[in-house]
Amino acid sequence: MIEVINRQRKRRISAARMREFAQCALTAIDVGDRDAAVVFVSDAAIRRLNRDFRGRDRATDVLSFPAQPEPFEGKSQLGEVVVSIERAAAQAKANRLSLTNEIQQLILHGLLHLCGYDHETDNGEMNRLELKLRKKLRI
Repeated sequence: MIEVINRQRKRRISAARMREFAQCALTAIDVGDRDAAVVFVSDAAIRRLNRDFRGRDRATDVLSFPAQPEPFEGKSQLGEVVVSIERAAAQAKANRLSLTNEIQQLILHGLLHLCGYDHETDNGEMNRLELKLRKKLRI
C-alpha cells in the first residue's frame, strides 16, 4: 500500500494519481508487495529535513527515509519518500518536463533508494536501472 501525504499548499497534486504511479513503480522494481509513504513538502520543510538528517543546510528535491520497523512489526514497510514540490516545479521548468513527470521521476528515485540502491557508491547501477524503469513506466 502507498500512502500519499500532502504537506504543501503551493501546487495542487493528485494524490490518487501519485499513489497509482508509486504502486506501479514498486511493482516494476519487483517489490510490489511492500508499503511506502510519499510525502509532498515545501522547500523550507525539505531544507530542515536535509539539515537535520544529512547535515546539509539546503533544499533538495527528494529525500528517502528507510523504515526501521520494531521487531514485532512486519517488514513490509520500505519507508518514506519526501519530495519538495517547489524544487520539482523549478526542475520541471528547467528540463522542459511536466510537473507530473518530474514528480514521478523523483518518486521513482526515492523508491530505489528505499530498496537499497545508492547512486553515490554503486558505479552507475542505480542510474542505469532508473533509466530502464523510466522507459518501462513511460516517464
